[in-house]
Amino acid sequence: MDDIETLRKELEATKLAYEMTAQINQFKTGYLAKTAHELRSPLSSLMGLHQLILGDLCEDPQEEREFLQQGFEVAKKLVEIIDRIVTISKIDYGTIPLNLEKVSLNHVLNEVYQLTEFQAKNYSFKIDIKQPDLDGYIQVDSTRLIHGLTNLIDTAINLMSHGKILIASQLNELEKIAKIIIDIPCSIQQWQQEQTELETPDLTFISLQEWNHNLQLSPAMTLLLCKTLFNKMGGQLKILDISPSHDSETLTRLECLIPLVPLS
Repeated sequence: MDDIETLRKELEATKLAYEMTAQINQFKTGYLAKTAHELRSPLSSLMGLHQLILGDLCEDPQEEREFLQQGFEVAKKLVEIIDRIVTISKIDYGTIPLNLEKVSLNHVLNEVYQLTEFQAKNYSFKIDIKQPDLDGYIQVDSTRLIHGLTNLIDTAINLMSHGKILIASQLNELEKIAKIIIDIPCSIQQWQQEQTELETPDLTFISLQEWNHNLQLSPAMTLLLCKTLFNKMGGQLKILDISPSHDSETLTRLECLIPLVPLS
């Protein structure tokens, strides 16, 4: 009977390992597909700028030089996008180690607030921050966490048309979890948007604003990269639709769950 029970447990362990491997492979395939799709947009922009020159659509050498300069800026932006994706991939695989340390949760959120407040004001938006009187401590790579949260809020600002962003934190000593909450006046569907190629029948009418918009990571990709980063630090990133049912207001909540360091 002992041999049968041992065999049963081994079979269950093998099945679990197989399912986990299948999930990981599925994630990697999806990750690669999203990355390839994300890079098509800046590459299309770069090709479009060169097409203007090769097609003799420039009025004079000065305009040709301007398009070459724009192409150079597009190439630099493409390298930045690739660097962000590669860095998170290396962190995920352990090639780049995380500098995990005990840091103040209030300090992390204050840093995020300082880094995003100015941009919000430029768009005539406001950021409110609410934190508990009792500070909590989390074991994270503070530089990476602050960078990830800042990217999420920068993306949120680009998705908003009105209202304000609320940043709050909650401590759950019983479950040893710190929760970072970001409430944004936009729809959850906007966060599911992937990068689309810039399509226009006449490249001479593409504005600089259109080029710049086309050279940003999509909300879906930003969310995926941040989820990967937070998971590597032992946390989670969730996205929830918290729109009130009684009116037309649309609200999306980003919840970042991070292990709380027990009070000594």
